[in-house]
Amino acid sequence: MDRSIFWFRRDLRLEDNAGLYHALKSGDKVQCVFIFDKSILHNLSKEDPRVSFIHQEILRLSKELESYGSSLITYAGTPLECWRKICEDFLINSVYTNADYEPYSKIRDSQVENYLSKKGIHLHKYKDHVIFESHEVTKDDGSPYTVFSPYKRKWLAKLDNKTHKSYYLSSYPTIKYRANFIKQKKSSIHTLDEIGFVESQIPIPSKKIKRSIIKMYDQQRDFPSINGTSKLGVHFRFGTLSIREKARHALKLNSTFLSELIWREFYSQILDKFPHVVDGPFRKKYKNIEWRTNENDFNVWKNGMTGYPLVDAGMRELNATGFMHNRVRMVAASFLTKHLLLPWSWGEAYFAEKLLDFDLASNNGGWQWASGTGTDAAPYFRIFNPKAQLLKFDKDLKYVKKWIPELETELYPKPIVDHKYARERCLATFKNGLGKA
Repeated sequence: MDRSIFWFRRDLRLEDNAGLYHALKSGDKVQCVFIFDKSILHNLSKEDPRVSFIHQEILRLSKELESYGSSLITYAGTPLECWRKICEDFLINSVYTNADYEPYSKIRDSQVENYLSKKGIHLHKYKDHVIFESHEVTKDDGSPYTVFSPYKRKWLAKLDNKTHKSYYLSSYPTIKYRANFIKQKKSSIHTLDEIGFVESQIPIPSKKIKRSIIKMYDQQRDFPSINGTSKLGVHFRFGTLSIREKARHALKLNSTFLSELIWREFYSQILDKFPHVVDGPFRKKYKNIEWRTNENDFNVWKNGMTGYPLVDAGMRELNATGFMHNRVRMVAASFLTKHLLLPWSWGEAYFAEKLLDFDLASNNGGWQWASGTGTDAAPYFRIFNPKAQLLKFDKDLKYVKKWIPELETELYPKPIVDHKYARERCLATFKNGLGKA
């Protein structure tokens, strides 16, 4: 039977799924597929909690499709290998999916699109995991914003009337067209073992949160001992939640939470328009900074043994749970790049390995912001004092004592570096590096 294919990627839900909606609405019978991409998976730990999470969500999607008399078919291999197999398995009218803006994703999609095109099959891509793509929020001359505040103003201006809010934030009524899922028997899903992984014991935060957390977000988000952040990053990353739904809620409940969603899109368009940030500083004049390359200091930081409690608690939380509070992320990243003068790319790579909600655009943007090499207008002069940050955001030590039980004992190490010395060394190193630009 002829059919169209919907290709799940970072959009693991049936409801309010733009590409799936358009596939079903086309009137074609729609077959859903997912590819376990070995080009990505071969770089990961065999007990990566994100892979376990994706696998659980694939099983959930499969059961939902079975309730409509359909099924999800999974493939494993490189995308091109898998599409050759899919084209052997089925007569295909069209392929539908949602756009992805990371450098690897754009190369992958171009290769698949070229392959399908030679077979007379069109690849349809739709905007789904952002409210605005990079070309939709630009300066008046069409060039991209490189500073957040004016980007945010333009972003909000596009939602400045009810018509625009309805157009950009309305949900896609996917299930209205559920009769167009192709009818077929249940298919077997690749097991974790078959794709080379084992079940992770690290739990995933729930995608259900109390409205009070969002309503109080601006007042509580900076205090790591309080349950004041959403922890929804992993769900945004893999599309188990609709960004449109959460943006609608944020507009009603808390402008600061909405700003965090806008930051996410700001960094997405930075990565899309300035892909050089993957391998180097956003501000190219910072390429001459002489970073230290002390592996021992890096390991001390990774293991939460720097002698600075807020930094160490954050790193231990990350290692144990795959999560780190956002305020603490800033302090830990600043400490690595400013106090230890180690390359931001080292920290970025470590967070990419450990964070459940790892997103290339946001992770890269955050690390470059912390190191002073990114889009911020006043970069390297900002050097967080980790002791002052501790007094301000965890003065009762509730957070740090949770993760550092040996705090205030002889077992806890002395500071790896003096703050005043580290600050002066950092300023001199950056000034010298910029002098060579």
